[in-house]
Amino acid sequence: MITSFPPIGPDTAPPPPARKTVVWLRSTVAFSIALMTSACAVGPDYKAPNIHLNPFHSAAAIDARHAAAAPPLDGWWEGFHDPELILIEQRVLTQNLDLQAAMARVRQARGAAEAATARLLPTLDFNPQASANRLSQEGLIGHVVRTVPGFHRDYRSYDVSGAASWEIDLFGGLRRGQEAAHDEAEAAQVERTGVRISVAADAADAYFQIRGQQARLAVAKQQIAVDAHLLDLVHQRREQGISDERELAQSEALLQSARQTVPLLRIALEAQLNRLDVLMGVQPGTYAAELGKPAEIPTLPAIGDSDKPTDMLRRRPDILAAERRLAASNARIGAALGDYYPKLSLSGILGFQSITPQRLFTAPGFQAAGSGAIRWRIFDFGKIDAEVQQARGANTEALARYRLTVLRAAEDVENAFTTLSQTEERTGELESQVASLTRARDLSQQSFHAGVIPLTDVLDADRQLLDSQDQLALNRSNAARAAVSSFRALGGGWTT
Repeated sequence: MITSFPPIGPDTAPPPPARKTVVWLRSTVAFSIALMTSACAVGPDYKAPNIHLNPFHSAAAIDARHAAAAPPLDGWWEGFHDPELILIEQRVLTQNLDLQAAMARVRQARGAAEAATARLLPTLDFNPQASANRLSQEGLIGHVVRTVPGFHRDYRSYDVSGAASWEIDLFGGLRRGQEAAHDEAEAAQVERTGVRISVAADAADAYFQIRGQQARLAVAKQQIAVDAHLLDLVHQRREQGISDERELAQSEALLQSARQTVPLLRIALEAQLNRLDVLMGVQPGTYAAELGKPAEIPTLPAIGDSDKPTDMLRRRPDILAAERRLAASNARIGAALGDYYPKLSLSGILGFQSITPQRLFTAPGFQAAGSGAIRWRIFDFGKIDAEVQQARGANTEALARYRLTVLRAAEDVENAFTTLSQTEERTGELESQVASLTRARDLSQQSFHAGVIPLTDVLDADRQLLDSQDQLALNRSNAARAAVSSFRALGGGWTT
């Protein structure tokens, strides 16, 4: 009896070892992905806190201001219509070193987020190597095989292989770590925006202080001229025997008092010029000549949407960063809880090995290996409990800091609005005072020319007028700074 067997062809031949291994690895990877997609991540799912703020009680005074149209918040400095200020802001936003450092921190956070994402994926190492060896005849292997015919102590080995490893995120601990890293990256991004807002506002604040100090310095020089004229007059009266020594000493003291204010004003002016240069990323003194010519402080614009706290919550980078760090702390709870559960790791090797390069990439030279391991922290003296407790405590702290950040932001807005409205009100009173003192000085000059009053009364009226003009210049500068603080408090200076 003859039994016939079906012929063995390409479709019926048993698969080679390499094919078996590839099929096994493919099945294992597919099974692992199915486990990962079906498994739930441990830990609480994040829910953003619901913060409710009432309308700002100082907004009514801001809305009642008689000011020019409100500029867009993302470029509020253009609302002052000052070309020099616009140029300064352009330089600051492109050259400031704090902004460059903040961008570097963003890149660091993004790198950490990408690394956390990579931990979810397999790692493949390619490791080709060649070695030349000389086997010891007195060693364990050499002592046994040295009597074998054809044995050679010298041999070479060639190995071309790739090793893959993968920790399967069955319970979502790694995914929680990925969430935390991405939340931190987003926090770094909005913190960079916060730096942008700060440097833009600081530059405008320095600029308006410079203009204010220049105006006050001009008034001080006029005051010195008036007091010097008064002193000359008293000297003449003293020589004529009309004035006494007491009046002369008083006149000298007035002149010295006027002169001693100039160094203080120049110190303050130089400090703000240097501050502005550093904000623009250049050596102090670079742009001093450009800003040396005094100019009037521009008209202040209106503050748009000043009574909507919800807009502030969406625009202020410190609030957004605090919320993102709260989300990151929530995800870290899940990452800590993930250590309660077992961890599954897969590894495999595919490659070729031979003692001759001619037979390296052949079927007999193929090698493969695969393994799986489970690691489970059964007993660790409460280390996981402590880590979970630490993560929950950090989350509670982050929530408190977020709420505090919101309250402090509202405080900034209220303070800035109150300062702006009250400073502008004081500006109006000072303008009226200057107008009254100007009229009084003019009347004093007319009376002097008519021979009714002495020149000292005229000079005294001049001194009172100049003192009021000095206060007006300072107050106008403070009002402009208060407007800048209002824009900063609302989170203006970037596009949401």
